[in-house]
Amino acid sequence: MARILAIADEVAEVLYGDALQRLRPDVVLSCGDLPFDYLENLVTRAGVPLIYVLGNHDPDPSRRSTLIGAWPTVGYGPNDAIPGPQGCDSAEGRVLEAAGLYIAGLGGSLRYKEGPNQYTQGEMRRRALRLEARARLRRRFRRGVDVIITHAPPFGVGDAGDLAHQGFAAFHRLVGQLRPRVLLHGHVHPIHRRMVDRAVGATLVVNAIPYRLLEV
Repeated sequence: MARILAIADEVAEVLYGDALQRLRPDVVLSCGDLPFDYLENLVTRAGVPLIYVLGNHDPDPSRRSTLIGAWPTVGYGPNDAIPGPQGCDSAEGRVLEAAGLYIAGLGGSLRYKEGPNQYTQGEMRRRALRLEARARLRRRFRRGVDVIITHAPPFGVGDAGDLAHQGFAAFHRLVGQLRPRVLLHGHVHPIHRRMVDRAVGATLVVNAIPYRLLEV
């Protein structure tokens, strides 16, 4: 059993205090759109792995950027460090292991304007198929993964009606093929309430904004 602290989109001021120690996470999973210095603060103070994907308001790490000092990710392999928040590990298109869990990730939102980390439904479908293939190439992932972290939710499962906050249809196949216990996402902001947990098949779908503690 692993204790997951899932975070997304909104800085939780309480986590700057002693609440982080009380929660005692084994791993922190970020679903995007959070300041990199916030992630660096959490990974330093928690002393556990922090794995993240990018949101549509995050910088684009696929090209050199003065915001994050990033270099092109062309040529990066599944075990290479990708530029981003220091001390944290990117799960973008990869499957990582932490706290005894296999964790897969795909960040970004549906393309609704010019900007980084946005994809059409077709582009995300191709990204999801590559992630699925990468997972299956590694023998120990035959059983699938334990957790998928995304920025946007699956289409029709916790998303919204406007174009900017629609989910991705490709996540339904990805969940069916990798069979995670939980899919964590952000992007769709609850207004003065916590979003209701949903499901895709046997997979629990959780909106992590601003943070949630789960045991998996």
